[in-house]
Amino acid sequence: MSSIHSVEELLKLVALVCAAVSAAILVWYLVRRPPLGRVTKVLLLLGLGLLPVLVALTGNIAGYEFTLSRNFCGSCHVMGPYIRDAADPKSQSLAAIHSRNHKFGEQSCYTCHADYDMFGAITTKLTGLKHLYYYVTEYAGTGPDGEGGPPIKLYKRQDLDKGKITQEAFNKRMNGVCGQCHSTYAATWVEKHGAFADDVRSNAQICIDCHNEIHPTALSRRPGAKPAEEKK
Repeated sequence: MSSIHSVEELLKLVALVCAAVSAAILVWYLVRRPPLGRVTKVLLLLGLGLLPVLVALTGNIAGYEFTLSRNFCGSCHVMGPYIRDAADPKSQSLAAIHSRNHKFGEQSCYTCHADYDMFGAITTKLTGLKHLYYYVTEYAGTGPDGEGGPPIKLYKRQDLDKGKITQEAFNKRMNGVCGQCHSTYAATWVEKHGAFADDVRSNAQICIDCHNEIHPTALSRRPGAKPAEEKK
């Protein structure tokens, strides 16, 4: 039996074991038809109640854990170039550089694109439903890597363009993503960015104005596509 390398794998194993035990109890009862004594009632409680609940709980958590992975993000074909670039050891894009950092690793997409506020996990998953809607309605019938679909834009950029959020709110959101790791006070950061450090800290300037090689293989940057920001 292969070793377990993640919480997701452990939860899957627990769910499978519980499902197998529950099924075994039910088959035993249906085949043997034992009298409804104390032991039989306890086993039926396990088989019909506690174990199925445990299967549902661990299965859902395992599913959630999988949605944090790059493999999940790449399950839609339009994301293929993004995923390949992030996994390319020779790529110098921001996505690839951060993906090679063990703090991001296989969850690099989620780490950079998730909302970082109090209810970030919830809002991120709700936003994921938008991804599914747009995939079905606009990208499902496109080329191998999404060619033929509309340019992909950041949701926050769309909100800014439509006047739903202010420039200040947009800048704060974008810098907040980078600020999860880059405090702007580390000596190496100040050495390189000292001339405009105050502007970055006050969100007058955003990091991606200069560090814009995030996804060089993005749909909006391929031949024939109109320039656009990536959708987040």
